Amino acid sequence: MLKDKLGEVIESSTTGFTAECYELYSLPPFGSLVKTADPPVEIYGVVCQAGTSSIEPGRRPIARGKDEESEAEIYSANPQLWKLLRSEFRVLVIGHKQDGTVYHYLPPKPARIHAFVNLCSPEEVKQFSRSFDFLDLLMNAGPQVPVEELVSATLRQMSTAQEDQRSFLVAAGKELTALLGGEFTRLKAILTRLK
Repeated sequence: MLKDKLGEVIESSTTGFTAECYELYSLPPFGSLVKTADPPVEIYGVVCQAGTSSIEPGRRPIARGKDEESEAEIYSANPQLWKLLRSEFRVLVIGHKQDGTVYHYLPPKPARIHAFVNLCSPEEVKQFSRSFDFLDLLMNAGPQVPVEELVSATLRQMSTAQEDQRSFLVAAGKELTALLGGEFTRLKAILTRLK
């Protein structure tokens, strides 16, 4: 399996998709840039939610470690757990690439079911983050997403791919100041999390 292949799309819409990990607990970091493809379009998004749950809706896992010394012993004594649980992550779409050009707005079609989802390479992150036009989509993510946390986590993740992290974050801060105008409380909440 490719190192950066995280899983595959199991639910999709124009604004986002849900992917299931191939390996239990192999979730990408919150705010990381991921991609999937529907040739000739590559769809980019950020991880906005992640979790692990039972594969059967409505059936919750039960505690099993009363007589075990470690979590590893729980899984060793109950090997079926690896098949009864799944790790999933939700992605907010923030752009796409077509014919070699990156666009910071929604793609023409949603991601395909069973399309592979990959973690973007540092070079792809640098190319995507040359413009901060994607911030508008992030800032309007909706009530189910902790927007301030997502924006700051995304910018922190993207800064690790930059040659000059500080300059990148300063430029992002200026862009956020222009976007948020008089919303000082929201702006402060994001900026304090960029450190």
